Amino acid sequence: MTAASLLPARPVSNSAARRPRRWVVWAAHAAALTALPSGLWRIIVACGGPSGYTPAGLLEICPPGFAGPAYLLTLSVLTELAAVATLGLVRPWGERVPRWVPVLGGRSLPYLTVVAIAGAGAAVLAALWTPMLFWWMLPHSGMTEMGRLLVGLLYQPLVAWAPLLAVVTVDYWRRRRHG
Repeated sequence: MTAASLLPARPVSNSAARRPRRWVVWAAHAAALTALPSGLWRIIVACGGPSGYTPAGLLEICPPGFAGPAYLLTLSVLTELAAVATLGLVRPWGERVPRWVPVLGGRSLPYLTVVAIAGAGAAVLAALWTPMLFWWMLPHSGMTEMGRLLVGLLYQPLVAWAPLLAVVTVDYWRRRRHG
């Protein structure tokens, strides 16, 4: 027996008990990165870069003029913002609105609302991206063979977004319900 084992254990503070575990923080960061490859590809396509589509196929996803590229850029930015929002489940700004935000700054976020939104997001993402697992089994007439391979690889990380978000959401709920 050592002297340290005879000392009473220090109580764990409430804030320490509410900190996310390290692997959950890693999962949140991984979720935030899942949308990056496909988003960067869409930005390249919007800027006129190689897309992997045939000319006719490219017209379907990015019509000429302002609307097509604007759509791809907007979709890329909004998708990445949604993915980065996962970090709020492991950061203080996911529990309390930052003070600099007008009107709402400093207010605590109702954790059940956050859990409901994140849980619904995970369900929608699962329905939206799980079919990407079967990308190579489906015909893609508007794409080149190399484009089909490239786009499939760039979109595969999105399949992991839903389960990663679900894990981080469950941990957020676990930590906040006792707070």
